[in-house]
Amino acid sequence: MREVVVLTFVSLDGVMQAPGGEGEDPSGGFDLEGWTVPYFDEVGGNEMAKQMGQPFDLLLGRKTYEIFASYWPHHDSPINEAKKYVVSNSAINTDWEETIQIKGDVVEEIEKLKHQDGPMLQVHGSSDLIQTLLANDLVDQLWLKVFPVTLGKGKRLFDEGTIPAAFELTDSQVSPSGVIIASYRRDGEVKLGSF
Repeated sequence: MREVVVLTFVSLDGVMQAPGGEGEDPSGGFDLEGWTVPYFDEVGGNEMAKQMGQPFDLLLGRKTYEIFASYWPHHDSPINEAKKYVVSNSAINTDWEETIQIKGDVVEEIEKLKHQDGPMLQVHGSSDLIQTLLANDLVDQLWLKVFPVTLGKGKRLFDEGTIPAAFELTDSQVSPSGVIIASYRRDGEVKLGSF
């Protein structure tokens, strides 16, 4: 069975919108694009290389796919070797090699994908898709990079519809620039208690 792994850059207040630069995603009037860039250092770069240096396919929403498809085919990256599963009921350009559109009952189609043989399904960006995955308990791991900023606005990693779920911390480190790099694995139900 394949695992769905969400890789996300997130602010302290949970915002994940447009971490990489101007023009990435100004929707909703978001004007803080590129907020991660000043914090990237060797530790963060090495972690990204490690996470993307293992076999994976991509599971992306339409907007993230369009951003990736305009950039990555012109650069050397493991992303180009991966199958790209794109969730969209609208028509998409599938010229980028190994692009497969998912439409219709998205939850059912992703469950089918998870039950196939193959590498992990990495989710990058794709905030709307992540909400669907979290609401339907389809996320097996979270690989988070938590940046030492609050943004106060923008698309959030955990939004309405996120179900109660427990996760186990499987790895963590802090970069010299203060980015917390933490990996979590889904770990059953939320445990309750009292003091």
